[in-house]
Amino acid sequence: MNRSEEDRAIAEAVERLIKAFPGLSPETIERAVAESRPEFEGNPIRDFVPLFVERSARHRLRTLTTAGYHRIPLPTLEARRR
Repeated sequence: MNRSEEDRAIAEAVERLIKAFPGLSPETIERAVAESRPEFEGNPIRDFVPLFVERSARHRLRTLTTAGYHRIPLPTLEARRR
């Protein structure tokens, strides 16, 4: 799997997660995926990286919903730097 195929597969995972977690903002879901992806950057076999990223993000999102977090986007990296 090349990088563009991986990016496309991860974008599809974001769409699935948005549907699976309607109580969370798309920004929150995108952030969970973005934070999950670096965990798998060193893997030499890239075919399963989108699946692993989706699972990791799903776990993060379940943790948020279990804690009662809803529809409030996580702060962006830009906001954190201020």
